[in-house]
Amino acid sequence: MDINPYLDIILRCIGVYLFMVLAIRFFGKKELSQLSTTDLVFIVLISNSVQNSMVGSNSSLSGGLVAASVLFCLNYLMKLIMYHSSSVKELIEGKPVILVYHGKIDIAHLHQESISMDELEEAIREHGIDSYKNVKLAILEVDGNISVIAGEPDKLRPPQNKHRRKNKNLANKN
Repeated sequence: MDINPYLDIILRCIGVYLFMVLAIRFFGKKELSQLSTTDLVFIVLISNSVQNSMVGSNSSLSGGLVAASVLFCLNYLMKLIMYHSSSVKELIEGKPVILVYHGKIDIAHLHQESISMDELEEAIREHGIDSYKNVKLAILEVDGNISVIAGEPDKLRPPQNKHRRKNKNLANKN
């Protein structure tokens, strides 16, 4: 059974696109925002290696345009689906991860996201803060960037449960 060459390109593009989305998700969001020279070379080589698997032996202009059109449509469709479904968005992009909360580092999250102390400290300094102890909140965003919010050192204690405190005060009055 011979398959239409353009349908073949469409199916190949869908397969490669889904593979690349899952591979990027699997290898971590940290890699997205911090492209080194080796990362750039990697991306160029990956795109070159999957190009032939998308168009097969069809190296015509129309074959390339079909492949590009399919990729644009898939990307648009994926963004539309993620816009309407928070669970799909979370599956594809992940969730932000808290790295520092009120001057305390979450070591488990650093290990989970493969972020070294040096990388965290560098991100904190890039935000003009000299120490993690002066950080109210540092979050690894879904795009791989680390957002940092400064806090006043004497106000960095985590907020207390005010409802609970009121109940204690009521108990003391009785």
